[in-house]
Formats: sequence, C-alpha cells, structure tokens
Amino acid sequence: MSEFGTLLRRGIRLPPAGWLLAAMLAFYVLAGLFGRDPWKGEDAVHIGAAWHMLNHGDWLAPAIAGRPFHEPPLYYWTAALTGKLFGWLLPMHEALRLASGLWVTLALTGLYYAGRELYGQDSAAASPLLLAGSVGLLIHAHDAQPMLIALAAYGGGIGALAALGRKPRLAGLYYGLSLAACFLGAGIAPFLPLLAIAPLAWWLAEDRRKATIALGIGLSLGALLTLTWSLLLLNLEPARFHGWLYAELAPLRTPFSWLGAGKFLAMLPWFAFPALPLAAWTLWTRRKSWREAPQLLPLAFLLLVFLMLALAYRPREIPALLMLPALALLATPGALTLRRGAASAFDWFAMTTFSFFVLVTWVAWSAMALGWPAKLAQRAVVLRPGFVGELDVVDLVVGLLATLWWVWLIATAPRSPYRSLTHWTLGFTTLWMLATTLILPWFDYGKSYRPVIQAIAQVLPSDRGCVAERGLTDTQRASLAYFAGIEPLDAETAAGRQCNWVIVTGDTKPELAAPPGRWTRVWEGNRPGDRKEKFRIYRR
Repeated sequence: MSEFGTLLRRGIRLPPAGWLLAAMLAFYVLAGLFGRDPWKGEDAVHIGAAWHMLNHGDWLAPAIAGRPFHEPPLYYWTAALTGKLFGWLLPMHEALRLASGLWVTLALTGLYYAGRELYGQDSAAASPLLLAGSVGLLIHAHDAQPMLIALAAYGGGIGALAALGRKPRLAGLYYGLSLAACFLGAGIAPFLPLLAIAPLAWWLAEDRRKATIALGIGLSLGALLTLTWSLLLLNLEPARFHGWLYAELAPLRTPFSWLGAGKFLAMLPWFAFPALPLAAWTLWTRRKSWREAPQLLPLAFLLLVFLMLALAYRPREIPALLMLPALALLATPGALTLRRGAASAFDWFAMTTFSFFVLVTWVAWSAMALGWPAKLAQRAVVLRPGFVGELDVVDLVVGLLATLWWVWLIATAPRSPYRSLTHWTLGFTTLWMLATTLILPWFDYGKSYRPVIQAIAQVLPSDRGCVAERGLTDTQRASLAYFAGIEPLDAETAAGRQCNWVIVTGDTKPELAAPPGRWTRVWEGNRPGDRKEKFRIYRR
C-alpha cells in the first residue's frame, strides 16, 4: 500500500518506458472496443463478414450474408479467431472487434521500433503516442476496420527498412511479414508504397551488401505468403478470385486526380493533428539534413502513399489513415524539440481542451441518466426518439476512474519534452473512454440496426421460406444476417424472384414501392432517430 501511495505522490514518469508505456497504449487500444453493437457503416460490414466466415466455415475468402465480398481475407481471419477464442466471454461482435485491438497494438508496437531505429531510444515512445493522438485515427481504431492492418504493416515495414544494413535477417523477416500483411489485409493499392520504398531504403542503408540480403529475404517471404493464398483461391474458387482481382485493380486504372489530391490535403490539418504541424517543424529544424535516412525515409514514404491515394481512392477518412504512420514518424523529433513557449502552449491547450470536454461529457451523462439539466435531457430525446437513459453503475465507476486518472496525470506529470504530447494523447483517450461509457447508450441507440432488424424478424414467420431484398446496403445485409440470421437473396435474380417475401429500403417513393406483381405491404419501420431511411416488407 505504501508503494502505491508513493506512486500516487511521485506521479507519472516521463519519458514513459517499459510497462508504463505499455499500460498507456493499452488504455488507448481498449477504450471503446466494448459495450456497443456493430455501428452503421464499416463496423457492421466487417463484423458481418467475419461472423459469416466463423459461422459458415468459409475461410478462403470473406462473404456477407452469403454473397462474395471482394476483400482480402487477413482481417476476417483474425476477427474470426478472436471470435472463436473470446466469444464465450463477450458478445460475439465485441469478440470479433478485438481483432482491431490486435492490429492497433501491432501498429503502435511497430511504430515504436521504427522510431527507435530512426531517432534513438529516448525518442522512440513519441512515435506511437503521436499515432495514437492523431484525431483521425481514434474512432476507426476502435471499429472493425481492415485498413488498420496497413497501419501495422507500414510501421513494421519502415522500421525494418531502417535496419536493413544492420540486422539483415531480422529486418528481412519483418519486412516480408509486413508486405504479406499489407497485401492480405488491405489489398494491392496500399501494398504498393511499401514495395516502392525499398530501393530508397537500400540506397540509404549503412551496408548495402547486408541490405541486399535483407531485401532478398523480405521479398521472397512476402511473395511466398501472398502467392499461397492467391493461387489457392484461384484454383479452388476462380470466380471469386477474378472478382477480387477486378475489384483490386479497378482503382489503379483510374487517372490521377488532382482534385482528389487536394481534398486529401485539405483533410490533413484536422485529421492528422498534432502530427502534421510537428512533422512540418521537424522538416524545418532539420532542413539541412533532410537527405539523411531519419528524415528522407518517412518523407519519401509519405509522398508515395499520398500519390497512391490520389490515384486509387476517393477522398475519405479510411484511406487517409494510411498517411498517419509516416507523419507520426516525421513528427517524432519535432514533438520533442519544441521551443519552451510552443511546448507550454501545446500543453496548456491539451489540458484545458480535454478538461473542458470531460466536464461537458459528465453534464451530458447527467442529463441522460439523471434528467438534469432538464432542457438538455429533452434535447437528447428529440435527437433519439424513444431513447430512455439509465444509471449504469459499472459505467459510472469506469467514468469516475478515468476522470481521476486524468486529474492525477495533470497534477503529477513532471516537466519533460514528453509532457505536452502525453497530456494530448492521454487526454484524448480519457475523453473517448468517457464518451464510450457514460454516453455510449445514446450513441448506440441511434447507430445500431438491432432495433429495426429485430422488428423485421418478428414480422417474418418461421416457415417463410426464402426472403428477397431490394436496395439493401452491405451494412444492412450484414446486420440482417448477424442480428436475425436472415440472408436475403437479390430480388433481381432468378432465385430471388421465387421468394414470397421481399424487404425494400430507401427514402423515396420509387425506392420503397412494391415489386411488380401482386404484393401486400405488411410492415414499415426505420432505425431510431433516422426519419429518412425506411424499410418495408411485402408479401406475395
């Protein structure tokens, strides 16, 4: 007990290292993974695909509600594995989502070793803290999201390339695994920058003979692992292989988009904060040595990723994640060499901003759980019609502990180049932890398809036979399969036209109209809080 009291008085040690750094990053990884349904969008889609793989034994390639889903398989393999291991302990969707926690952990670990290789032991902890503190990563890091595998591959791959000339066998092994993980997890387009940066890494290596050996090991291992799955799929299910290959190559056939490039750049100031301004500071302070590996390797990789994004992707948050590992590495020296005034301003901004929003979160919880302030409580119900808040003791305790942790961190963190970055990343994480415990039921009520899917399941009789659908998105079909075990057929196919039940969705009269023929509408409903998107069930 005396040792614990001493720790409380002494406070956190900076720079964080060993178990302390691991605990800080584990806090980030675990916050927000639990306690919620699959949310509308990517989360529900990827959980649905992993659930189908686990429950139907279709391990070769992912599918959603019985239809091929042309994505590489690695995320779904790992999600099905975590579902198998932890499904007895957690709700299945939370067990499946643990795969994201695994890949975020690998991304942070890889970036730590990359930072250590490029900038030294004292700077290494800043690299994963910068990645974890990036505004754009937070929500996606806690959703079911295959692109997280690319982040892990990029961190591990850059670290391996930085060590080519010193540790050829180990660097080659990690580079090969990174190549294979990126290809099998995120696809061909994200894989290309990791492949294209290799010649520059070879040129920058201390010993090019050793670097050649390392690259030979890495490329051979990567080819072996990627070709094994590709050739297996081609031989066993050629139609699915060609569908996957077409989906992967289609974006690479599009012309380079300057408009798309501009939109990706416009997204970065908020999406990559605080890594972006700190990376710019690094390049300014080290402008005379920008050709050296610590600056040139992550900078060149960032440019390759940016060019790939402008060629292959529409400007969206998910692909923009791919720029964060290189930016976090570039920002590492800058974060630790801020001038005293700038460091104090950043520290003050982090402490005041997150303390304010922590207070706002507690007020919002009080409105939903206790009914005070009354006007805010009424507004919460207006935005989520039918929502009824409840006092959950476990969530309350977790929220109190997270708040006390934040207060303790502010009060005890010593002066250090790491102080402002630690306050930013852990303040961000504390706020997310409070949001995903105290007010999570309100978010969950409006972002889950569970209520509407359960209503659909109650309308359909047990002897219904097949069910067709028209207009359902991947998210909706995945939710139907996961929550109700219903895998609807496409109403436009020969098999779908034989069904006596059809589910349609949309927000206009033509979209919600009955199919041609004699159909009777038996039900209409929508997701709570969503007045536009409606569902209808028709019976022949």
